[in-house]
Amino acid sequence: MAVLHLRAKPNARRNELQLAADGAVVVRLHAPAQDGKANDCLLRFLAEVLAVPRSSLTLLSGHTAPFKKVAVPSLSDDELRAALTTHVAHLG
Repeated sequence: MAVLHLRAKPNARRNELQLAADGAVVVRLHAPAQDGKANDCLLRFLAEVLAVPRSSLTLLSGHTAPFKKVAVPSLSDDELRAALTTHVAHLG
């Protein structure tokens, strides 16, 4: 089982996966950070990016914080890294 550590940024113009200069994964989300909308948007977006069912992803921590841990039981760490690499935009 892989665990993805990331920083979520709600209220973006569109959903986007980015890699910061320090190697941190940043997910910009179109949804607002209210009533769990951003968390739901995050899990749906990650399911799409990783080509896994939404029901297979679990938000382990960070329910009300920007720093989150998401369990991806159907992927290994290497498979997770490969899937993210194909969808990531690098930040300066």
